[in-house]
Amino acid sequence: MQTCVIFNPSARGEKAEAFCAGLESHFPNCVCWRTGQAGQARDLAAKAVRGGFQTIIAAGGDGTVNEVVNGIGDVPGGFDSTHFGVLPLGTVNVFARELGFPRQPAAAVSVLKQGKTTAIDLGLVEYTVDGSPRRRFFIQLAGAGLDSRAIELVSWELKKKLGPVAYVVAGLKAMREPQPVIMANNGKVVSGELVLIGNGRFYGGSFAAFPTATLHDGLLHVCVLPKVTWPRLMAVALGFLTGHLYRFCSALQFSPSSVTLTSASRVILQLDGENACELPATLSVRPKALRVIVP
Repeated sequence: MQTCVIFNPSARGEKAEAFCAGLESHFPNCVCWRTGQAGQARDLAAKAVRGGFQTIIAAGGDGTVNEVVNGIGDVPGGFDSTHFGVLPLGTVNVFARELGFPRQPAAAVSVLKQGKTTAIDLGLVEYTVDGSPRRRFFIQLAGAGLDSRAIELVSWELKKKLGPVAYVVAGLKAMREPQPVIMANNGKVVSGELVLIGNGRFYGGSFAAFPTATLHDGLLHVCVLPKVTWPRLMAVALGFLTGHLYRFCSALQFSPSSVTLTSASRVILQLDGENACELPATLSVRPKALRVIVP
């Protein structure tokens, strides 16, 4: 077998199920494995690496992409022995947008069939759970503060009903709460109430929160918002919409190879749109670690 498609059947509902049922006709020696619960895509990806699959495709949203990448990384030599592809079927599909994938699944399949690859950086997060060291990769972005709290508050029912707007609704709820202070340390300490970290340019869609970033520059790109207030968030929104975030928003920005986030309060860290752990956590880069199929 050459290609394994790991498919999240909750992405795009029955339409995605019907589409992925015919994937075997597009790829030679292909199997399609469906996930049944959160976290299973990671286990299936590790199983695919051990099974000798040359190409592993994540069919779903950014959460599925993150799980599959981590499953590949769970197997020693996994990144060296496989190519990774993405079939964007999720709510936002930030990573697919970063790569320039077409939004229509059929057109995305055509890109995957061509098999053009490039090596990109991966973000790595190191943290502890009950005193035990853990690590997790991220492929596009990370965030701590308002955005991770909004992800915690959003319900699956609301996400299914409203799509990306569900995160806006959850963010408005989070704004009513006291905002914790987060410390970002890369040799120099800065503090703020919202910290965004990019491996690529885009955040939350096609919004260039990190306009100078590339997926192969060996750096993290950090944006720290000192205070989360309504006027400042309106400035951020205007910056996103115009593509000139830092013209309207006085956020702190720097581009280290690693950074440590801490807080005296409980703060969750989200990775690729899914909450992953609580601070403290150290984020770093593994340069050109993943071979990805690109347009």
